[in-house]
Amino acid sequence: MAGNPLITSMGNQHKGDPRFGQFGAGGTSTAQYGQQSYGNAYGAPQYGQNPYAQNTYQQPNAEQLNQMYKAPAASNLEAGRVTMDDVVRKTGINLAVVVAAGAVAWFIPVLMYLGLVGGIVLGLVNAFKKKVSPALIVTYSLMQGLFLGGVSRLFDYAYPGIVVQAVGGTVVVAGTILVLFANKKLRTTPKLNKFFMIAASAYLVFLLINLVSTFVFQVSLYGANPYVGLAIALFAVLLASYSLLQDYTNVTEMVNAGAPKSESWRLAFALTASLVWLYIEILRVLSFLRQIADN
Repeated sequence: MAGNPLITSMGNQHKGDPRFGQFGAGGTSTAQYGQQSYGNAYGAPQYGQNPYAQNTYQQPNAEQLNQMYKAPAASNLEAGRVTMDDVVRKTGINLAVVVAAGAVAWFIPVLMYLGLVGGIVLGLVNAFKKKVSPALIVTYSLMQGLFLGGVSRLFDYAYPGIVVQAVGGTVVVAGTILVLFANKKLRTTPKLNKFFMIAASAYLVFLLINLVSTFVFQVSLYGANPYVGLAIALFAVLLASYSLLQDYTNVTEMVNAGAPKSESWRLAFALTASLVWLYIEILRVLSFLRQIADN
């Protein structure tokens, strides 16, 4: 009788495999029972054999356990997480780009129009972009520098010395908020955050309308009365200051949460945007104060 085709096929398939012995043409195995045990064929331990004989693991002694307990946890830097130094360094890079570009636009004020458009576009792109792009953030700082340089030149031409005052005022306000925040004297709240979002959005719309009105109709929405403009500018300074407070809060929370190191660029972008905003509003406040003093 012919051999079972299934067994014959298995014999051909596993021919030469020591686990299955040698299959004859008729499908019967020529291996003797017991010639190769299950344990030898598949690597399993045989009866009476210690399966952990090859394990070299040794239980740490009391001194080793004590050293492991006292060893410091991996820092954020070692773990590839964002650190405060990362944020400070990258914010410094962005501010340096702002200053350098501002110096160029100071002598070529027409570049401020490029900076205005580029700053708005890149600001929105970086704000809503899910993946952080250091190149786009630095380019944003470049655009902001061009805008600030041209605007500062115009303000300084109308009110000599006002730029130095605005820079000093920005440093004082930003430093004061930082000190108060570090000493837990200033904190953000959900209600203030909600109010800020509404007020900042409304002010952004106001700025866009004022921009169009100024360029197209030569009319500023700040009004002919400098007191009206001063009130609006002071309110904007409060908004920019709270934005900076939110940035300080976000930096602290993300560092404590161990956010990825790449997020330091996003935090630096937010800080740079808030500082630029604060500078512009302080510059505007000082200009209205000069108008009132001159009258």
